[in-house]
Amino acid sequence: MNSEAMVAALSSYLTATGVDVDEELSRTSLVLSTETKQLARNGLFDTDRMLRRLEQALDEALRDNFDGLFASGDMAWEFGPKKDFSRLLEYEWRLEQFFREHPQFAALCQYHVDTLPKEVLRAGAITHEMIFVNEALSVPNPNYIQAECTTMRSLNF
Repeated sequence: MNSEAMVAALSSYLTATGVDVDEELSRTSLVLSTETKQLARNGLFDTDRMLRRLEQALDEALRDNFDGLFASGDMAWEFGPKKDFSRLLEYEWRLEQFFREHPQFAALCQYHVDTLPKEVLRAGAITHEMIFVNEALSVPNPNYIQAECTTMRSLNF
């Protein structure tokens, strides 16, 4: 999550839906964090490190007899205070590949229209096959482009 306020809001939402947040946190079946240092190298987002961390977390969840792993990440948070989105397309397309290779893994990439540059929103709009609408509905993304292009520059960003 991108802030402590977002962690608190999600915790409240989960509690309102009947989740015993304190119990799930203590069992580590739920992890809520604003920590980004494990995602970066030299202060910049590290795609390889992030994907390795997701694979490790999935392996751990499966070893602990969970059916899979759900994760959510705020793009502004993941790409840090420098807001260096130069590797965003590479990361998102590799993440899509990770989804296909690991069907026990699901994630929600958060793109906040009020805080991110338009080119970043455009990148988010083309990199995922599905768009989350609400708790009960995801729809095919009409803007999805497969990973033939690997840089923002090649897409005129």
